[in-house]
Amino acid sequence: MKPATLVLRNVTRRRSRFAFTLLGITVGIASLVTLLSLGTGLEKEVRKQADVLGAHLVVTPKGWCAYEQISVLTGETLPEAIPDADVKRIASIKGVQALPYLTQRTAIENQPVPVVGILPGPMEVFKKWEVEKGDYRLDERGVVVGHGIAKQFKLFVDDVVALRGKDFRIRGILSEVGNRDDLAIYLDLPVAQELYGVGDKVSFISVKVDDISQIDKYILEIRNAANVAVVSDKQLLKSVLGIVGAVGNALQLIAAVAILAACFGIINTMMTAIYERRREIGILQAVGARRKTIFSLFLAESGFYGLAGGLLGVVVGFLFSYAAAPYISQNEFTAFLGSEQTVRLFDPAITLEALSFSVAVSILSGLYPAWKASRLSPVEAISYE
Repeated sequence: MKPATLVLRNVTRRRSRFAFTLLGITVGIASLVTLLSLGTGLEKEVRKQADVLGAHLVVTPKGWCAYEQISVLTGETLPEAIPDADVKRIASIKGVQALPYLTQRTAIENQPVPVVGILPGPMEVFKKWEVEKGDYRLDERGVVVGHGIAKQFKLFVDDVVALRGKDFRIRGILSEVGNRDDLAIYLDLPVAQELYGVGDKVSFISVKVDDISQIDKYILEIRNAANVAVVSDKQLLKSVLGIVGAVGNALQLIAAVAILAACFGIINTMMTAIYERRREIGILQAVGARRKTIFSLFLAESGFYGLAGGLLGVVVGFLFSYAAAPYISQNEFTAFLGSEQTVRLFDPAITLEALSFSVAVSILSGLYPAWKASRLSPVEAISYE
């Protein structure tokens, strides 16, 4: 009988035990794949949104925490703390293009929707927006909405939306750009400031500079011009990715516990199999099988658990992450996933990593049982009843 056939017959001899052992490694690997898949999708979207911001520098109020820096990328509601006088001082710096944002929220059909106060002309040029329907016209009673918001709530040009008890008519719908710009309602900045009662203040300012090689000089000039904090786009990205990475590592440790439990299940299964198959081991030794051969057979059995469980875990993990992504993205921390599905049903890198890890830990789990089986003496093994 071929070794592969012998291994397959042995691991499936006790079907219920085989199923439960396989289920253990499947659950562990599925957890790992789910977290890796969601984490990879989240990191890609963080980088994408940083590019969408289109700024070399981000000007924020002093004392902002990391969560508020994340919100710059997600478009969540932010405290307003930078007065218009500071905006004008920064905009007056030579070689600097400054765009203020006021980020607030409203609700449509009981669902939260971002409202962004902007300077219409400069923002259109800065973002290179195109209008799909209607006109790009923001006034005292007119708004422009992103493609995603219009599609989600079935909004059309000349429809009316209520913001803080006041009716605004939709003047235009932006063309789809495939990022969070699709998911907001845009107001003229002074109108938004009056509507939300924030005076002449804004949430943050995105800054584009003419000479990127002089970025440190611009940072110093901005700090001298206004009492604000300045962070570069790379620093902001590094900060956000650091938080995402720390959370991801913690969750992966939890998945590792599940895999560790599965490893003990494999060890238990293999040790039980040794005692049940002592006579079979003795017969193999009697017909000339060497200790190395017996060791390899048992190690192959444990590796088979890792391969089969890993394959099932990869499939289950990707399916679960794909199904869970829309629900996970509904909270503010993971709102990066809101504009589109960033988790794919198959990722070659994650698949290879998960399968390699599954087979490796299964083989490690089988080392002691395989060694134990190979050390049985022929007399002890063949005389076992």
